[in-house]
Amino acid sequence: MSYHELYKPDEKPLAIMVPAWNETGIIGNMAELAATTLDYENYHIFVGTYPNAPDTQRDVDEVCARFPNVHKVVCARPGPTSKADCLNNVLDAITQFERSANFAFAGFILHDAEDVISPMELRLFNYLVERKDLIQIPVYPFEREWTHFTSMTYIDEFSELHGKDVPVREALAGQVPSAGVGTCFSRRAVTALLADGDGIAFDVQSLTEDYDIGFRLKEKGMTEIFVRFPVVDEAKEREQRKFLQHARTSNMICVREYFPDTFSTAVRQKSRWIIGIVFQGFKTHKWTSSLTLNYFLWRDRKGAISNFVSFLAMLVMIQLLLLLAYESLWPDAWHFLSIFSGSAWLMTLLWLNFGLMVNRIVQRVIFVTGYYGLTQGLLSVLRLFWGNLINFMANWRALKQVLQHGDPRRVAWDKTTHDFPSVTGDTRSLRPLGQILLENQVITEEQLDTALRNRVEGLRLGGSMLMQGLISAEQLAQALAEQNGVAWESIDAWQIPSSLIAEMPASVALHYAVLPLRLENDELIVGSEDGIDPVSLAALTRKVGRKVRYVIVLRGQIVTGLRHWYARRRGHDPRAMLYNAVQHQWLTEQQAGEIWRQYVPHQFLFAEILTTLGHINRSAINVLLLRHERSSLPLGKFLVTEGVIS
Repeated sequence: MSYHELYKPDEKPLAIMVPAWNETGIIGNMAELAATTLDYENYHIFVGTYPNAPDTQRDVDEVCARFPNVHKVVCARPGPTSKADCLNNVLDAITQFERSANFAFAGFILHDAEDVISPMELRLFNYLVERKDLIQIPVYPFEREWTHFTSMTYIDEFSELHGKDVPVREALAGQVPSAGVGTCFSRRAVTALLADGDGIAFDVQSLTEDYDIGFRLKEKGMTEIFVRFPVVDEAKEREQRKFLQHARTSNMICVREYFPDTFSTAVRQKSRWIIGIVFQGFKTHKWTSSLTLNYFLWRDRKGAISNFVSFLAMLVMIQLLLLLAYESLWPDAWHFLSIFSGSAWLMTLLWLNFGLMVNRIVQRVIFVTGYYGLTQGLLSVLRLFWGNLINFMANWRALKQVLQHGDPRRVAWDKTTHDFPSVTGDTRSLRPLGQILLENQVITEEQLDTALRNRVEGLRLGGSMLMQGLISAEQLAQALAEQNGVAWESIDAWQIPSSLIAEMPASVALHYAVLPLRLENDELIVGSEDGIDPVSLAALTRKVGRKVRYVIVLRGQIVTGLRHWYARRRGHDPRAMLYNAVQHQWLTEQQAGEIWRQYVPHQFLFAEILTTLGHINRSAINVLLLRHERSSLPLGKFLVTEGVIS
């Protein structure tokens, strides 16, 4: 199937859940990267914070001011609790948000704050979420310098796990363990989990709630899928592909992130996984009636033994290799290895074991090479020894914690820190409009207080002050431009060339309330009466097919321009009526000009009035406008047919 098929379904509303304990400086980068790279618009990010993490809360507040689709959730209890507890608080906030916005999310996606989301991830989830209840995409860690053996062991393990093990598991057992990131749950799944837990979806005592949920949904007969879906640009591929790197594998829709780079943090993280999967999993999820599923349960749980055995076997192998080198370099050396040569069955067993080991190593090289290239594939052989040491120490730490607590379900959430790729760009928060007008000495504090108390119904503060005569259209545009860090200008929409109008589809112009003004170095400059958030600006760029920059335009100039150029049902042209009055000498040109200047600033968007009056939630109007893009009806008639207004 071509990735173009992912564009066919309408964008359903999706919720991204992000637990954040001490994630200062990370959330802004994630939201910025998502806004500029995701090929999707109908999504909201809900960030779970803690009351005793003020720095993280302050960071999230700044992000929420810039991104209207990012929402802060404060957990009921101080942190750290568990990731599951944080997610339960986030999910509760989402249900409250749905009630207030009067719409429902179709999918619920798990991510961490440090995740880099693939541009097409939400398109893929949107395509599958009506048919599948748990959707998991691969995780491929970011590379570091080859000397960073600790973090690079993760690329080896995830390449093999998500390249071979999980796809085989899904094919044979129909069960997919969630990775905790890049997982999408359908509304059916979340509803079932809430009903099962009496309003609590995630097991708060589990350190690997993602692993736990995969089994719970399987027990309920829900469908789970692990998706390896490539998006290949052949032209770029030939230029960028590494030696023996597989084109389809290296272009999977996947989650990228940096994993712990120090030995101690890697041991802490993996010990948490071992406690959750091996010890808590054994206590929570008993053996089933399915032999196939039991086989994979055994593979999950054998780590408690195999991590110790593998490390000891590695020590024995190193000792034998040293003895072999000793015997080869010194002719008179003691021949310790001769004790193995006298037994045919032992030699056969050793050769079989050696063959199996080579097979495992070759498989790892193949799967690492497929995504990262041959160099990393070969280096994965060296990293096997370091990975064994990390797993041994993690196993020992996990066993020690379980023995200390007496019950694996009492072990606390030990959150490990991650790095985030650098993101360039403006990360400032928006200053209040009233504050800007005060600083520019446009109004006094008394006038601002009066404007706030006597706001014109249906209008936001700027429009209300304009209607009250406290500020001019030019002063409002200047303040909005300063607030959003862009330029402002006055336009005559009737003078825009029709060829430029054709650059932007009517549905797009009406959705975002913008007019194309000019082209500058292949960049389309559009006018807007208000600030455009980064998500909408990125969506505009995708839909127009060229880079878009915006300027603030005087109040009413965009509204009247949209009616003139793009309205689906056009009434009488007020400008033409004034021109006709001048032609018949009913008005002078000066009088007509003055009437027009008075008329334009008093024109407002229908959607703005509806949201300000509270008839439609601001988040809900964005969902409706996305659907309206594919409709031929005027917005008012569309909202009536949707049952939103009467």
